[in-house]
Amino acid sequence: MNLQVQPKLIIHGGAGSSLHGKGGLEAVRQALSTIVEAVYSLLISGASASEAVVHGCQLLEDNPRFNAGTGSVLQSDGQIRMSASLMDGASGRFSGVINVSRVKNPIELAQFLQNSPDRVLSDYGSGELARELQVPSYNALTDLRLHEWMQERQDNFKSTMAGVVAEPELVEASNAGRGTIGVVALDTYGNLAAGTSTGGKGFERIGRVSDSAMPAGNYATSKAGVSCTGIGEDIIDECLAAKIVVRVTDGLALKEAMQRSFVEAYENKRDFGAIALDANGAIAWGKTSEILLAAYHDGDKIGDTLEWTGSDLVGYC
Repeated sequence: MNLQVQPKLIIHGGAGSSLHGKGGLEAVRQALSTIVEAVYSLLISGASASEAVVHGCQLLEDNPRFNAGTGSVLQSDGQIRMSASLMDGASGRFSGVINVSRVKNPIELAQFLQNSPDRVLSDYGSGELARELQVPSYNALTDLRLHEWMQERQDNFKSTMAGVVAEPELVEASNAGRGTIGVVALDTYGNLAAGTSTGGKGFERIGRVSDSAMPAGNYATSKAGVSCTGIGEDIIDECLAAKIVVRVTDGLALKEAMQRSFVEAYENKRDFGAIALDANGAIAWGKTSEILLAAYHDGDKIGDTLEWTGSDLVGYC
């Protein structure tokens, strides 16, 4: 088929501290690149940006390595509450669910709400919606997350719990407070969309709301799309995703918008990362944390940011 626009794609699986160990690095790289390949194939076949974003989020939510969907962290009372949002740049619509429980893919509820007059639902409303849609009840708990919670309850929590998972260094790299997944896509029609999903901060006060279901953490227009990851409160304080997108929409190049926003964040001692695309197909990423677990497809090849550990705040291609 003749493509109107060369599709572009970038995804992330969180931000955090150093990822040690080749086994862990390669396992994360394989997981991310496999998902990038699957989602990019969808885009090439003519899927919309929103469809691609939802599918990518589903695949990331289903991988217990990441703190979203299966493998979500537990809150202070031992319960899993997840949040997710979707923003379609073409329609300018934001939709999301906050602190939903017992569903496999929160991003699917966000997708359904795109066409609803009420587009962001909290815990009770999200649960009612899942029942209305007859979404099967699902237990997202993993042994690793349960063990983390039990260790914390004993005041003996350690982020590097060797022996708990096959790649114990993953626990450090995706520690609870920074764990999120996200996807930003540019489709063959030139439309952008962004989606973000999380299990939350871990051990947080009941009712705490993540940035992942806010425009602060997930935003897109016809000009740019951004998904954030890291410390949610820091992302909210900077209103990061919306700030970057508005700067691009107002005329700044994506690289400049990212650079300006991350310099401000660094000066404010924030701890987070972000991935971004613009309507021209530029791909960018940024971090104030040590590592960003992101991978992208630039139309020719797959790349990632797993070994990007220098002092630069922003990268792009």
